[in-house]
Amino acid sequence: MTTDDTGVDAWIAETTAFDRVQSVATSRDEPASAATVADEAHVAENTARDHLERLVEMNVVLADERGGTTVYGPDPLHTRVQSLRELLDAHDHDGLVALAAQLREQIETWRETHDATTPTELRERAATADDAATTREIREVAAEWELLAHRLSLVEDAVGNYDSYTRDTPTPA
Repeated sequence: MTTDDTGVDAWIAETTAFDRVQSVATSRDEPASAATVADEAHVAENTARDHLERLVEMNVVLADERGGTTVYGPDPLHTRVQSLRELLDAHDHDGLVALAAQLREQIETWRETHDATTPTELRERAATADDAATTREIREVAAEWELLAHRLSLVEDAVGNYDSYTRDTPTPA
């Protein structure tokens, strides 16, 4: 299964089918069928289905039935733990505290600038904006605000559980 796209060809050549299926399944915004994942991962549908079932067993993706078809999407708990690990790998405790302060400051700036307490409230305001440019700007700020609020929840989790999450694991005897 090759294409004219050298980037896709390189991806196929340099990764396993399992890795491609995992990459596609965990990066989707919406769950997808094995056929869709197979197409995007450039593998046979049966290969995708086998790897997706393994990923379900590993708690990396979740399976759900929709309209008689099994669809697969990222497991939010797995995604959260991976994000926490990335934060802990990139920052020490003081760095996480500073990052939390920076995120809170930006959110507070949006609250004051837009006189809103939540991104939802801000998004509702976009519906009554005077022009398309203002609507677009308000929606973009609301989306960024939601993203930063989610990131802040991760950072606060990492700070609050820093000792538990970073303590050395015992070596097997």
